[in-house]
Amino acid sequence: MTRAVELVHRHGDHLSVTVAGSGIELMRYVYRAEDAWEAPKPYIHPLRTLSGRVVTGYRPHDHRWHKGLQMTASHLSGQNLWGGNTYVRGEGYLALPERVGSMAHIGFDEVSVHEGGARFTERLTWHPHGGGLWADETRRIEVHDVDETAGSWALTWESSITNRRGEPLRFGSPTTAGRDDAGYTGLFWRGPRAFRDGRILAPRGQGPELMGRQAQWLAYTGEHDGADGHATLVFVHAPGNDHTGEGGAHPSHWFVRNSPFAAVAPSFAFHEELVLDPGATLTRRYQVLVADGSWDRGRIAGRVAALSW
Repeated sequence: MTRAVELVHRHGDHLSVTVAGSGIELMRYVYRAEDAWEAPKPYIHPLRTLSGRVVTGYRPHDHRWHKGLQMTASHLSGQNLWGGNTYVRGEGYLALPERVGSMAHIGFDEVSVHEGGARFTERLTWHPHGGGLWADETRRIEVHDVDETAGSWALTWESSITNRRGEPLRFGSPTTAGRDDAGYTGLFWRGPRAFRDGRILAPRGQGPELMGRQAQWLAYTGEHDGADGHATLVFVHAPGNDHTGEGGAHPSHWFVRNSPFAAVAPSFAFHEELVLDPGATLTRRYQVLVADGSWDRGRIAGRVAALSW
């Protein structure tokens, strides 16, 4: 059975999407500016299953700048729009506040509820530490396929980032700067601390060996603290992402960890930098399926195939 949703906008602070009649908040999109050291940017936290279980972490003691689900840029033309320490080739992670930038909320062009879901479109600007304008972003987020029978719902996240510099923007990661298996950048999910040592699945293969590999989707199953049971999150590339690079686009590779914490990112600059020319636009679209329970590969594949783009 498909459930309707409700949307509340607390202006200047956040948007909240709840299941109609239940009071269960599925997601809260926070766009107020926060600590400068953490590279202020909008994020989703909490993210919840239909049963109300939280499946995101927020400002954990190991990485205070990890906030739920957010768009990040760990290495961007020498700046850090991810937050915290910056990885420097040959020197490791260093505290370099002069490199920590931000992504600023400008306004919403649409905030609406429709049959079976809700959507909003946001305008943002990307800035280096000094405050210049490096990029504009149009971000579209939609909650849909809220299916009580399946025990799952879906979130679509689309970001279109346009270079406003007079020179190329170079998207990289700690791996492009010399650190092995640390190719995180782009859309990034941090799971709750209880999700450590969770199960990782892809269409082929499983476990931490999927780090740096390619696949249409990647799933992470964790077990809750404070309540019996599990939750499964499935991160899916849109067909238009051309994530393998076969159609000429820059390839994407999965960043995934289940130790010492749970994290997933469909990184677009894992092994090699992505170069965005002046005036050019980078668009990436993903779906995140949020499900109660421990789903096996067959059930995941069937649900992914049924999702609408």
